[in-house]
Amino acid sequence: MVIRDATPADVPAISAIYAHHVLHGTGTFEEDPPDEAEIAARLARVQGSGWAWLIAEDEAGDVIGYSYFAQFRDRSAYRHTAENAIYVRDDVRGQGVGKALVQALVERAEAAGFRQMLAVIGDSENTGSIGLHVSLGFRQVGVLKSVGVKFGRWVDVVMMQRTLGEGDRALPEPAP
Repeated sequence: MVIRDATPADVPAISAIYAHHVLHGTGTFEEDPPDEAEIAARLARVQGSGWAWLIAEDEAGDVIGYSYFAQFRDRSAYRHTAENAIYVRDDVRGQGVGKALVQALVERAEAAGFRQMLAVIGDSENTGSIGLHVSLGFRQVGVLKSVGVKFGRWVDVVMMQRTLGEGDRALPEPAP
């Protein structure tokens, strides 16, 4: 497996992976898959902001998963807190692809000066994603009960958090 930065050429594969999760899973609360133009715009926004959008490829060069991080919220006070997203092709789930992608994201976010990383996980029954994050040092910090409705049922959101670098032991240096 190779992990690398995503390029616009990856948009069709990213779109297909995400569409499957939108249509069949509760890890995302989107109900209609975005088209390739929207995925391309999201990719450009993340990378244009200096954040990471990574791809995992198998030995054949096929995209088998992707992940990215962005600032948690747009307000400036959140500039040291990242939120991650991870989606793996359905036929390779449980094979370490997601863990490798999130580990690479953690390293990139830490190198970029982020102090906290959040995982906002759709569905408290999403044990795969929850377990993956726990294995990488995330801890559950809350559950938002019944905040979404998908597939005719209420769905929770699990909030997980991991300290990066010095975390809150010291304030970051002021911007020049």
